[in-house]
Amino acid sequence: MAAFNPAVFSARRAPDRVHYRTVKCNLCGLIRSDPVADTDAISRLYAESSLDYSSEIPGIRRTYGRYLEKAGKYLPLAKSLLEIGCGSGFFLEEALARGFTEVRGVEPSGPAAARAADAVGQHIHVGVMRPGLFPDGHFDVICMFQVLDHIPEPGELLDCCLRALRPGGVMLVLNHNADAVSARLLGESSPIVDIEHTFLYGDGTLARLVESRGFRVAEAGTAFNTYSLNYLARLLPLPAVLKRTVLLMLENSGFGKLKINVPLGNMYLIAVKSNTVVV
Repeated sequence: MAAFNPAVFSARRAPDRVHYRTVKCNLCGLIRSDPVADTDAISRLYAESSLDYSSEIPGIRRTYGRYLEKAGKYLPLAKSLLEIGCGSGFFLEEALARGFTEVRGVEPSGPAAARAADAVGQHIHVGVMRPGLFPDGHFDVICMFQVLDHIPEPGELLDCCLRALRPGGVMLVLNHNADAVSARLLGESSPIVDIEHTFLYGDGTLARLVESRGFRVAEAGTAFNTYSLNYLARLLPLPAVLKRTVLLMLENSGFGKLKINVPLGNMYLIAVKSNTVVV
């Protein structure tokens, strides 16, 4: 299939409405792609994908930092952190700036990981998260930002996270919310309906998935993202000619560089390894 190429599987590309058929469970509301490529094929595509959102990294870093601060109240003395799907490692730098003393990353894209700063690049494993990659009970915090939607076998990934977390450890997840007003209004035209997304979660389906794998949901809610007006305009479901006009106006006026905090149809979830007492 022509859509199965590294460019299409690069993070945060402009919406192109390329996707498989999507189906929704009438019982639980979970949305999934049907069919979907096997895990090995998807892993190969992400291994060659590129990082094409450099101009947005400062805003994204601030966004993720805010939710790391929220997660911190459930484990105030956390010092070790793992990010799965860490890209160029900019959030690992944020974690170091916030007082973490050990950071590790897992990133399937070699080109993205190669752009990491020296302080974190040596701590990034180029590949996918798998059992045995890290010692059991090693990390205080595990983070996944816009990752779970892309995983064909999310239960297996969460099992790996559970094993890698210490007792009382915290997992922080941010991803698209299929129950958001924007997703429900736009339907198939929503940017989240995409060939990269094997599953789309809502508030209830994400919580049930996480709790089914041994976590306890401590907090969840709407995520506010910091993005430029240029980036937000790229997401608009407009005809191509009109979108180009809007983007050109923003670029020529300079307003496109303005950054705002918006509830962009994303949610956050903070979960704790079960059978522990949260302070």
